[in-house]
Amino acid sequence: MISRGLWLAAWLALLLPFGTALAIDSEAAFEDPAMQARYENLNRELRCLVCQNQSIADSNATLAQDLRREVREMMAEGRNDAYIRAFMTARYGDFVLYEPPLAPRTWLLWAAPGLLVMIGLLAAVLVIRRRARSLEDEPQEWRGEVDP
Repeated sequence: MISRGLWLAAWLALLLPFGTALAIDSEAAFEDPAMQARYENLNRELRCLVCQNQSIADSNATLAQDLRREVREMMAEGRNDAYIRAFMTARYGDFVLYEPPLAPRTWLLWAAPGLLVMIGLLAAVLVIRRRARSLEDEPQEWRGEVDP
């Protein structure tokens, strides 16, 4: 029979890789908690261009690591958040931001959800009307309304 200590050691050995995999950002934290909070917020606002479904804070891709390092360096140089966002969008386009700006070049992106809902409602109304008309045009025998 295996002792409890051996079972515990086996479980820890199995779970150890998962604990280290969660630590994506290997850089040391900023000494100032406000700077660290800014750094983490910026990393959550920027999209990983490789994964496209994750922020650079959540991605383990090499490009995301480079972008995190770039953000850290710019913050250490004293750059503000607006400068860092502008730098990233100038380099990678609006796609790098999870919330792209409302501008003439992005109006379709912002209007698309509303347009799709309106198109869906219009299609539903047209289908309902067409079915109602086709029921009116059917002979009474087909609808089960035969007069004796």
